[in-house]
Amino acid sequence: MFMLLVYGDEKKMENALSVGYFQLFRFATWTDTVMMVVGSFCALVHGAASPLMLLVYGMMTNTFVAYDLEAQELKDPNKTCNNNTIYWINGSIYETAENSTVYCGVDIEAQMTMFAYYYIGIGLGVLVLSYFQIYFWVFAAARQIQRIRRIYFRKVMRMEIGWFDCNSVGELNTRISDDINKINYAIADQVSIFIERLSTFVFGFMVGFIGGWKLTLVVIAVSPLIGLAAGLMAMAVARLTGRELKAYAKAGAVADEVLSSIRTVAAFGGEEKEAERYDRNLVEAQTWGVKKGTIIGVFQGYLWCIIFLCYALAFWFGSKLVIDTKELSPGGLIQVFFGVLMAAMNLGQASPCLEAFASGRAAAKSIFDTIDREPEIDCLSEEGHKLDKVTGDIEFHNITFHYPSRPEVKILDNLSMKIKAGETTAFVGPSGSGKSTTIQLIQRFYDPKEGMVSLDGHDVRTLNIRWLRSLIGIVEQEPVLFATTIAENIRYGRPGVTMEDIISATKEANAYNFIMELPQQFDTLVGEGGGQMSGGQKQRIAIARALIRKPKILLLDMATSALDNESEAVVQEALDKVRTGRTTISIAHRLSTIRNADVIIGFEHGQAVEKGTHSELLEKQGVYFTLVTLQNQSNTTNGRRYYEHVEPAPVARILKYNQPEWPYMLLGSLGAAVNGSVNPIYAVLFSQILGTFAIQDLNKQREQINGICVLFCIVAVISFFSQFLQGYAFAKSGELLTRRLRKVGFQAMLRQEIGWFDDATNSPGALTTRLATDASMVQGATGSQIGMIVNSLTSIGASFIIAFYFSWKLTLVIMCFLPFLGLSGLFQAKMLTGFANEDKKAMEAAGRVSSEALANIRTIAGLAKESSFVESYEQKLELPYKSAKKKANIYGFCFGFAQCVIFMAYAASFRYGGYLVSSEGLQYMFVFRVISAVVISGTALGRASSFTPDYAKAKIAAAQFFQLLDRVPKISTSPSDGVKWENFRGNIEFLNCKFTYPTRPDTQVLKGLVVSVKPGQTLAFVGSSGCGKSTSVQLLERFYDPDEGQVLIDGHQSHSVNVPFLRSQIGIVSQEPVLFDCSIAGNIQYGDNTRSVSMEEIVEAAKKAFLHDFVMTLPDKYETQVGAQGSQLSRGQKQRIAIARAIVRNPKILLLDEATSALDTESEKTVQSALDEARKGRTCIVIAHRLSTIQTADIIAVMSHGVVIEQGTHQTLMAKKGAYYKLVTTGAPIS
Repeated sequence: MFMLLVYGDEKKMENALSVGYFQLFRFATWTDTVMMVVGSFCALVHGAASPLMLLVYGMMTNTFVAYDLEAQELKDPNKTCNNNTIYWINGSIYETAENSTVYCGVDIEAQMTMFAYYYIGIGLGVLVLSYFQIYFWVFAAARQIQRIRRIYFRKVMRMEIGWFDCNSVGELNTRISDDINKINYAIADQVSIFIERLSTFVFGFMVGFIGGWKLTLVVIAVSPLIGLAAGLMAMAVARLTGRELKAYAKAGAVADEVLSSIRTVAAFGGEEKEAERYDRNLVEAQTWGVKKGTIIGVFQGYLWCIIFLCYALAFWFGSKLVIDTKELSPGGLIQVFFGVLMAAMNLGQASPCLEAFASGRAAAKSIFDTIDREPEIDCLSEEGHKLDKVTGDIEFHNITFHYPSRPEVKILDNLSMKIKAGETTAFVGPSGSGKSTTIQLIQRFYDPKEGMVSLDGHDVRTLNIRWLRSLIGIVEQEPVLFATTIAENIRYGRPGVTMEDIISATKEANAYNFIMELPQQFDTLVGEGGGQMSGGQKQRIAIARALIRKPKILLLDMATSALDNESEAVVQEALDKVRTGRTTISIAHRLSTIRNADVIIGFEHGQAVEKGTHSELLEKQGVYFTLVTLQNQSNTTNGRRYYEHVEPAPVARILKYNQPEWPYMLLGSLGAAVNGSVNPIYAVLFSQILGTFAIQDLNKQREQINGICVLFCIVAVISFFSQFLQGYAFAKSGELLTRRLRKVGFQAMLRQEIGWFDDATNSPGALTTRLATDASMVQGATGSQIGMIVNSLTSIGASFIIAFYFSWKLTLVIMCFLPFLGLSGLFQAKMLTGFANEDKKAMEAAGRVSSEALANIRTIAGLAKESSFVESYEQKLELPYKSAKKKANIYGFCFGFAQCVIFMAYAASFRYGGYLVSSEGLQYMFVFRVISAVVISGTALGRASSFTPDYAKAKIAAAQFFQLLDRVPKISTSPSDGVKWENFRGNIEFLNCKFTYPTRPDTQVLKGLVVSVKPGQTLAFVGSSGCGKSTSVQLLERFYDPDEGQVLIDGHQSHSVNVPFLRSQIGIVSQEPVLFDCSIAGNIQYGDNTRSVSMEEIVEAAKKAFLHDFVMTLPDKYETQVGAQGSQLSRGQKQRIAIARAIVRNPKILLLDEATSALDTESEKTVQSALDEARKGRTCIVIAHRLSTIQTADIIAVMSHGVVIEQGTHQTLMAKKGAYYKLVTTGAPIS
């Protein structure tokens, strides 16, 4: 109730990261300012309405009391009323014991009618004021937000490419939508509501002081206790939440470690072990969570307890002032008490607005920083030279460069080269050697750190950017088309071209024929990102777009690599046609496409290491030679993220998981029921006090008042215990549920097949976050939610019973207003969350433009088309702006309606109450009782209907969780599925295996792998990276199953074999061995998770792995902690631990994946001998980079492009003089 402002700790942190509040209005015009000032004025006056109502309420109470006293006197038939004074029948004036006369002749009906008019007047005033207060603020905010969006987007589109590398597109999209919305919340209706509440706070105290300063001071004196409780509670909660998070962080670290090294966990069958370890760490988080809930319960209890004790004190002291010193009238008492109460409540309710302000200020930080940032390379600027005549000589002078997003990786290292005008120059080299980077430097997407790029001898930094980019045509590996027609896409190349130009460009690009075959020809829509077109078609449209620019310089970045052979031939032919007479730079991976280039430049490690024609470079036997021999080709594609829409989960299912905690939930509901009935009891007691003022006998009056105050104290104590009970019980059941869900969820994750983890949405980071947040959010749908419902229901039930018992007629009258009261409660709840969805819908069109623009920023920059996207975005902003204008009207009206309903309800019910008092002799205290009971239940109704916002979130979180639990893994790891057999021999055959990774469906990795190995033999795979060597090993481990073909193990098809059984027969040592953050012994024991491995076995395995002697030199020997990911050890030591771990398993099949490639010569020898020792008597598959290490293998298979091109022993392959022979004799590096 008195939730005072306790955001102190958060404030300090945010100040560093947020802008000043009034800075948020920096884009306001004077019209906006005027609107906001008028709106604030309306809010100020509106805030005074409720305290004003209290004055009327006080007068009314006095009228009722006077009437009641008169009625009691006139019961005596000897008294009569004359000239507003009571006379005896015999004509003498009647005097009371204190020798005062008694006033009479109260015309209660007329008075009540007058009060009703007052109420209606105030109500209408409120309606108008609140409409304007909301309308002006929301409208002004809408105008400012539109301005901010425009300025922000324009600025973002001007940023240099390096800035986009450091800010992900997703993040920028969120900023444009969410962050700007947060600013909107901070400068719109929340401000006016904040002003209104503050004004109520001030006026409430003023009414109190006018009515009776003594009582006001007494009430104020007690309020620090309440503020203190709220403050302490917020501090305690923050501290405990911190503790809880810290405790969970340990479990989170376990989850993260396990999910990051899921392949190792799967290979060694450690799933159960890890789930147990995770669960152990959850216990601590659970205890802290329960503590937090308990403490919240205690403080809430304390709050209510103090509030009721406050009531007792105020009424006791107030009644003294009324009866003994006559300083106060009964109405004055009410006025003071409610004035102060109202003031305090409004101060408390103003605090959520501060939260909106704080988050708006924090959100504005990044937005305003961007708006104020000057781009390093400004693409819209008019500065710089434009050369009259361009020949097209490009030269790189000693260029050193690294990407701004990865400053530690040097991409170009002192690169110098000349590219002559009119020639075709080809760049070749392994991926990552800096070929594409040079192209981006020519386009001036980046500026080099040192050195310079020159065009015809002019430094490109001195030239005008838009002009420079207009000389360049570029065709990329993955061409970007925009979601419009083919003709429009080609027009993007150069503004103002005719249809003839377009047609001739498409003819040159070999695209004309396929376009004319389409039903809509040039007006065909290409779909989102060109999705309706095939790769070859997209590529040719992109070439036409490049050609229409009539470029002096043509850049081809792997322009044909993503195509199949058929389209490649067509596109290649188009490219050969257009190259002539232009400076052309071509980057290719398929070397066949660049044989006929004038000059070939070989790149390695960011330097141009060789230069010459095709035949010259082959003689050199360098980079180019290796590439030609192995015909390297690697493909990368980006995993796209798909968010499936999730239906909220049914509550019943969530409760099922909470079943074991039913006793706690029962206790909590009991507490909630008691808490719910407290408010109606308060209505009874409060009206009882008013009733006492009409008792003539003063002693009796005092007695009654003291009795009521004692009752208040009892209610206070009870509510302390029931609040505590509710808090504790629900916290306990909620935390147990969270822990259970986390464990179950973690187990479900570990059950999934490995392919599931490749998806970007299931990265270890994302999964740990889901365990941390989703599980704890689900709590919101069970315990506390049930508490809320029970609380509201008992409150409503008790109120109605009381109301109907005392006066059913009056109750029925008020009940007519209940729907409106409920509606107004709903409106207000809806407003806080409400219009967000509609805003989102209206923003969608603009959002599409912005996300398309940001996602394809390179293409847009290359075409110098930024300004057209800015214009299109600004056009799309009109719609949300109009809808915001409409919303300001509707919202203002609804808000006004919601605010004035209560005044109308009062007017009607008190007027009718007056009628009942005068004509049916109803006691006036019953009128107050019924009205306050029903109004209380109305607010409770509103509360129940609005439900805590956690509820919806919880249901969605639960749904995501259940989706995970219900997912059936493609490869079941359960111990019962699949066949097992005795005496496993380790005979392996790959029959025509074809395989594509599920996340990269467009690149086939294995294209028909055929190879077999007999028990006890060693098979070695050789080949360039990306040819499918490691993939074949993963198929054998059953991390994946082949799309076509079979893997046979001892004659059984791999997909029918029991997975734990198969993996228990396989030991694996990989290039970068994954160690867990525990002792060396613990890591070796991990080799066999089905039993506990004895120390003797560990030492035995360590000796075989040449590890034992080194371990004995460490102070803690086998108990030495290896650190996170084994960071405390050298690579050779880690590698040998991994070998010992594989030996402990005693596997029939040993997989060595480049096990020695990362080591220096010294450690390599040791590790190599350890491996030779381990290979004895086992089937072994080796993947090697150094050919020397595999000459002893029984079968050597040379792989390229997912097929084996030759296989045999070292001798037979050398005799064949094929690819293997070339590799061995030239000593050329494989990768």
